[in-house]
Amino acid sequence: MNKIFLIISGLFFMSMTSGKAKDFVFQSPDRQIRAKITVGKTISYELFYKNKQYLNPSRISLTLDAGVVLGKNVAVQSTKINRVDKVIYPLYGITSQLKENYNELELKCKGNYSVLFRLYNEGFAYRFMSDIGKEIRILSEESEFNFAGNYQAYFHPLLSESNYRLQHLSDKIKPDYSSLPLLIKSEDKINILIHESDVLNFPCLTIKSSDKTNSLVGEHAAYPKKVAEGGLKNFNLIVLEVEKFIAKTNGKRSFPWRIIAFEANDKNILNNQLVYLLASESRIEDNSWIKPGKVVWDWWNSLNLTGVNFKTGFNTETYKHLIDFAAANKIEYINLDEGWSNQYNLMKLADKLDINALMEYARKKNVGIILWCVWHVLDKQMVEALDVFQSWGVAGLKVDFMDRDDQVVVEFHERLLKEAAKRRLLINYHGAYHPTGMARTYPNNINVEGVKGLEWNKFDTAGTSPDHDVTIPFIRMFAGGMDYTPGAMQNYNKADWKQIFDRPMSQGTLAHQLAMYTVYYAPLQMISDAPSAYEKEPGILSFVAAVPTVWDQTVPLNGETGSYLAVARRKGDTWFVGAMTGWNPKNLVLKLDFLTPGSSYSAEIIADGVNAARVGSDYRISRKKLKYGDILSAEMTAGGGWTCRISLDR
Repeated sequence: MNKIFLIISGLFFMSMTSGKAKDFVFQSPDRQIRAKITVGKTISYELFYKNKQYLNPSRISLTLDAGVVLGKNVAVQSTKINRVDKVIYPLYGITSQLKENYNELELKCKGNYSVLFRLYNEGFAYRFMSDIGKEIRILSEESEFNFAGNYQAYFHPLLSESNYRLQHLSDKIKPDYSSLPLLIKSEDKINILIHESDVLNFPCLTIKSSDKTNSLVGEHAAYPKKVAEGGLKNFNLIVLEVEKFIAKTNGKRSFPWRIIAFEANDKNILNNQLVYLLASESRIEDNSWIKPGKVVWDWWNSLNLTGVNFKTGFNTETYKHLIDFAAANKIEYINLDEGWSNQYNLMKLADKLDINALMEYARKKNVGIILWCVWHVLDKQMVEALDVFQSWGVAGLKVDFMDRDDQVVVEFHERLLKEAAKRRLLINYHGAYHPTGMARTYPNNINVEGVKGLEWNKFDTAGTSPDHDVTIPFIRMFAGGMDYTPGAMQNYNKADWKQIFDRPMSQGTLAHQLAMYTVYYAPLQMISDAPSAYEKEPGILSFVAAVPTVWDQTVPLNGETGSYLAVARRKGDTWFVGAMTGWNPKNLVLKLDFLTPGSSYSAEIIADGVNAARVGSDYRISRKKLKYGDILSAEMTAGGGWTCRISLDR
């Protein structure tokens, strides 16, 4: 066996040759993660974290038409190694600056393709790159995840909106499917996350159990051949027939990154930004118009305004009232959901809605308007509709009911973002697959649902539970911004909660809902209940109106997947802290060592009330002087929460 050792700028690299196979070994900058890449008849990778192996040899390949397979009978023509250590500055995010530090191995192979491997301190990633001068069809992608033990996994058995199902890797539970991200926990409690980034002009990756023990494999939706309107109110395009390939694409391109992230502590998942780091840089030259913020939402609360002198509905008076509420509380946007137009013709408006008067009123009040629409209707009318929306002065669109992740729908996402950017329109995707870094590439992709959120309390007899609420930050939020849509003002315990469509309520406490505004990262964050519900509680309204949606710094404080968590986030000189628990009560001790030493602060704290276990809407507000290193106790009842705003004394 021949061995070659190289140390270049701190990058440890070892090449070993045994027979016709070659092994390439390299490690992350902090030397905590090590990868072994074996190339010969196939390409496989192995992964070690803190000197322990967690993934056994796992094969990767791409099968093209005409019998071409990238990753089989591999002949490496050249090897390139690289190290990157720099700071990037996101347009918006959970931090105002982000360290990008990785070691990289590129294998250029015979057949006009390369495979790129990267090791960050946050995890491992690989991608194929082809240099074939014609359109190609991808028949399949091989992506194995062969684990060293029968670890636990949080399967997500629907595309975008589901509870998580905790099982072992070798369990064969139906549906044997999981959309991403997928969280795996080893016997020694190491967190391993599978996801993808930079998915453009390609279908999304999903996961299913393998015939092998302790193994998962990736799969993709086939390319649609025939579709028809269907689903709820014909809002979906249902795939009736598919092609024998998953993608048709330019042969000169980079394919999506496949990600395996590692975190020893659950809480640190909240600060892992590997998906963002691997996404392509922004393709929008002028992004000065892209403004994150909060949005007053009409649909969840069924326009349940009280104390007004007009009949609420899809009429000009109702939405002027929402604009007034937003303006009075410095909330950036209002949302006009289903009902402002004909669902199948965006140019046909509701009879009692004067859109031009409303747009002019909003402009004078400095409030942006976001319009809801069905994706395939918008797709048919895209140029005409977007031009009209621009002429009206619309701020953005909430686009719904894609409910697919094949190449056609992924291409729609990107095509709409390009066209919307030309007209300075934000896009919030609902009924959508989970984020894959597109918010970096097209930052007008201001948020994505892709989560079982608060709306399920309106139409599902199980609703969304506090246990679910403290699971999704560690899995779904790893992918990026998450439009859960918090803010319910009617809050009930497990025994008393009911599903009522037009008078919706949340499970758990009011403080649990308020903590979501800090815990859940959402660049466009919904204010879901009716304005009059907040106005009856001015202390709550003041707090919700003040919470930012994007941040300069994020500090995870504590957490256990599916049980509880606490996180601190800073915007300017002001810190917000949010803590949440599932159905089990929890008392957390929070040390304020993220504050600036020598400075004094004033805190406004909102916590579960003494009777919150019985009456979920019970809360208490207190105020306190604080300094660096002080201790706060976050006492939370079942389904409870705790949150505070910590302001620098001037």
